[in-house]
Amino acid sequence: MPKKTTHFVCQNCGAVYARWAGKCEACGEWNTIQEEAVPVSDSPTATGGKNGKKIEFFDLRGTPETIFRLKTNIGELDRVCGGGLVPGSVILVGGDPGIGKSTLLLQAVASLTKGVNKQGSPTRCSYISGEESVDQVRLRAMRLGLADNPVDLASETHIRDIVATLDTKEAPDVVIIDSIQTMYTDMVDSAPGTVTQVRACGHELIRLAKKRGFVLFLVGHVTKEGTLAGPRVLEHMVDTVLYFEGDRGHHFRILRSIKNRFGATDEIGVFEMTDKGLSEVLNPSALFLADRQGHISGSCVFAGIEGSRPLLVEIQALVAPMSGTNPRRAVVGWDTNRLNMLLAVLETRCGISLANKDIFLNVAGGLKLTEPAVDLAAIMAILSNAFNHPLPSDMVFFGEVGLSGEIRNVAASDLRLKEAKKLGFTKALVPPNKNRKTDFKATEIGNLKTVLDFFEKGREK
Repeated sequence: MPKKTTHFVCQNCGAVYARWAGKCEACGEWNTIQEEAVPVSDSPTATGGKNGKKIEFFDLRGTPETIFRLKTNIGELDRVCGGGLVPGSVILVGGDPGIGKSTLLLQAVASLTKGVNKQGSPTRCSYISGEESVDQVRLRAMRLGLADNPVDLASETHIRDIVATLDTKEAPDVVIIDSIQTMYTDMVDSAPGTVTQVRACGHELIRLAKKRGFVLFLVGHVTKEGTLAGPRVLEHMVDTVLYFEGDRGHHFRILRSIKNRFGATDEIGVFEMTDKGLSEVLNPSALFLADRQGHISGSCVFAGIEGSRPLLVEIQALVAPMSGTNPRRAVVGWDTNRLNMLLAVLETRCGISLANKDIFLNVAGGLKLTEPAVDLAAIMAILSNAFNHPLPSDMVFFGEVGLSGEIRNVAASDLRLKEAKKLGFTKALVPPNKNRKTDFKATEIGNLKTVLDFFEKGREK
């Protein structure tokens, strides 16, 4: 029986099938399965034969080697990467088209060339673009005022040529591949950007980065759902996964760490898009609250934590009469399912029904919040607008709401209150916490019914 030389691969999730099907059972997408040639590396005979060498084991005890990090001198980028770039590490950067990925990385390598590497020599950086020509990259560098920095530019998509250039003792310290979806290898019989090509090209580049010890940045495209395109195995192969978030209508950009083997996960860096490129924001809380107007119903300030950084952001809510046959639930910057759960808790536990109202919730500034500590702030904003009762402008809110209506404690409450005090806030509505050490004047509540008493007193006045 002849050996099978092709298989069918889903271009959305990377699932492999023996025969074609209209729907991928792994991710549920339709018409994403395409026939591709089996890569040489997938062959059973590609393991180098039966014989292998013995591996060496070590004890858990030992003196850990101090990790050297290259500083980009862009504080927000260094923060997200764990304090700098570790030689030999691979960083995958994803984001929407035009969000600023290439701009940020070009600024980073231009800044890196002003520093030194582990040996004390000037840091060498190479920028390899598969989407733009050398002249196009030069035009961006001139616009950003970076044209005089000694960055090596190239426009190439063939992995064999890129590996032959970088696989030397004089390899650069930092390499940018923009983007991984444009790269291809002739060892795989499929088009660039397919799952098989991305996996094969990523493997070759990562192997070379580990061998030569240079920092490798891989720029990745994202799907319409906002996740990185291509196989999920690529995210498991790299050391760090960064998402570049932001709304084109806002000039803020958020660089979020999803995975980091050399630092904290879920760390964020805040940037502002200007005509001279991306500039770092040292005090994002003040920037997110800059346009806030006090004494307006439906507005409250949430004291959150993103990674290790406290962040204050405005939560806005609008409760309007139902305009159609079904009530609308529109949320920007938060989870819609979480909002529906909170509305069910309000109706069941507190007797407040908003089933005949349209509810709109917005996180001002284009930030996306994921932690459950937003629950209390969201409820306060909704009730404030529903009762037409403005909240105190010098008060912050945070706390998780349970299904029984209880307000649960959240992590790093002292850090949240410290940030609020620094920005001039004097009051807080928070869940009970016996271990709180700060002297901040905070009102503790244990149940949503206490929140209702707060609004009832306001209406009586």
